[in-house]
Amino acid sequence: MAEMCNVTKRTIDHYTNIGLLKAERSSSNYRYYDASSIERIHDIERYKTAGMNLSDIKKRLLEKDAEEIDLHELRLKISGLDKDVSDLLATLDKSDIKNLEHLKKNVSHESLSLIQTLLLLLS
Repeated sequence: MAEMCNVTKRTIDHYTNIGLLKAERSSSNYRYYDASSIERIHDIERYKTAGMNLSDIKKRLLEKDAEEIDLHELRLKISGLDKDVSDLLATLDKSDIKNLEHLKKNVSHESLSLIQTLLLLLS
């Protein structure tokens, strides 16, 4: 990996020891890195070239990791809202009072807000 990233093995070991990289350990205590580690090393080297020290780079990488987690959670929430809207549209097509009562009980507040926003945009 060091050769692929144009850094030394010692550099990779140092990045791992200070928490910039994560490695799995084999039963014989060898470090194994996943494919995302290559991109992470490239990011570290770009930040170093831009004049950042390793402490600041670590903070930036932690922020980037948190942003990716937040984005993933947001996508999951949007997916859930999309399902709620699809269920609502299917229920509205049936125009059945019983289904409308069921809908009121099972649609989240976020979904109702999204539906209201969509109705405002469509009108």
